[in-house]
Amino acid sequence: MITEGAEKPFERSTIERRDPRPNDVVIDIRFAGICHSDIHMARDEWGGGIFPMVPGHEIAGVVSQVGDDVTRYKVGDRVGVGCFVDSCRECENCRAGEEQFCLKGEIQTYGMKDYQGDVTYGGYSSSVVVDENYVLGIPEGIGLDAAAPLLCAGITTYSPLNHWNAGPGKKVAIVGMGGLGHMGVKIAHAMGAEVTVLSQTLSKQEDGEKFGADHYYATSDSTTFDELAGTFDLIVNTVSASLPVDSYLGLLRVNGAMVNVGAPATPSEYMAFSLIMGRKTLAGSKIGGIRETQEMLDFCAKHEIGAEIETISVDQVNEAYDRVVDSDVRYRFVIDTATFG
Repeated sequence: MITEGAEKPFERSTIERRDPRPNDVVIDIRFAGICHSDIHMARDEWGGGIFPMVPGHEIAGVVSQVGDDVTRYKVGDRVGVGCFVDSCRECENCRAGEEQFCLKGEIQTYGMKDYQGDVTYGGYSSSVVVDENYVLGIPEGIGLDAAAPLLCAGITTYSPLNHWNAGPGKKVAIVGMGGLGHMGVKIAHAMGAEVTVLSQTLSKQEDGEKFGADHYYATSDSTTFDELAGTFDLIVNTVSASLPVDSYLGLLRVNGAMVNVGAPATPSEYMAFSLIMGRKTLAGSKIGGIRETQEMLDFCAKHEIGAEIETISVDQVNEAYDRVVDSDVRYRFVIDTATFG
């Protein structure tokens, strides 16, 4: 599915993929998740969009062909592709397995030019060609449909939970109960943390508790911030709306951290004293490298974790975008590419 511009709807079309190189894997895409960042990109809300555009960086499928030098995968393997498909492989971050922080700039799965000057096209399509070093193995035990959103929503929440050592004895708050937030709850619970959801209302409390939340509070109730003051070791903020940062920092214990994975369009403000009085940290996190993403997939398979999804046909993408903007999905749309026909 392709869009010709920010004001244009998605339509069926034909794109050309590159001929497989010796280290390439050709993947028959079975499912592609819809991420809110796809909407920002397709509607050019962040600027700099390259059109025509085929979004999609939550890709799950099956290997249909491999290059002569491929050693990691074979035809028939269940695989996935996440938010990037190449990096310089030489900088200190790439060498450390943190390709998402490539100093040259990682090559995103869609919407940018690769090192050869060709525009990348994403997962709203029937197939994709990717270097084997940027392909992930999807373990048995997770359906390909429920696995697709893990390639963004899963790793985006797993990475900060992993980095800040969520686990037994830790009190973790997840801000927001959307596509990212529901994965954060599931993963933090599986890690053994005591999990609290901080959501604007209690409308999704039943879901949150089903996913593993021990507690659920409405942030629209001002008493929440008094009751929970000094409670959490870690807060993972998954929402893209501007928040009263000082109020949330007040929920942290000494040495606690608040990590942003959502990206508001407007700057946030806070008082330095909110950090100083408790040696607290205000941080950010961006997906994960290939090694950590594979670790996340293996972890989710072990704990039988998948995304909560609503499966749609390729012809429902335009409608799905509007529904995501209206928060009318629980919790991630996934395109069934078999509906290309």
